[in-house]
Amino acid sequence: MPQAFHRIINKAHYHTSEIMTDVSVIVDSRGGNTKKVADAIAEEMGITAKDVTPGLTDDAKLLFLGSGTYGGKPGEKMMKFIETGDFSGRKVAIFGTSASLAGGQKMINAMTDALTKKGVTIAGAYHCKGKMVVINWGHPNKEDLENAKNFARMMKKD
Repeated sequence: MPQAFHRIINKAHYHTSEIMTDVSVIVDSRGGNTKKVADAIAEEMGITAKDVTPGLTDDAKLLFLGSGTYGGKPGEKMMKFIETGDFSGRKVAIFGTSASLAGGQKMINAMTDALTKKGVTIAGAYHCKGKMVVINWGHPNKEDLENAKNFARMMKKD
């Protein structure tokens, strides 16, 4: 069982009659920690993670949106993507990394709030430690990445 710090923060049920065929992993990562998690999720889904960029459009039925935590907030590029994106008819799962659980929870909450204001139901969220200078050295580690893959499998089958 995952330790408290590498856990799924929120798991909600999302029911749909659509068959999920398209999956995308979109990430905003400055230091590379969240990119490692994105790559693990993408590998599990058999795809390649994409860096969030201005004007990026994506029509996947299942979107994994990930961000590092910067001052308790998601990256600016991810927030812009959320603000300008159309997520109707899609299942969205959030993931991220941070130096602390409290900062990670704030980041997840900020992304959740922004998506909820657009009428999106969040299918679930995953967070793990990320190294920052000398804090959490070695994270995300093998266990963190395996937990991210487990999270991806759960989101795909719901």
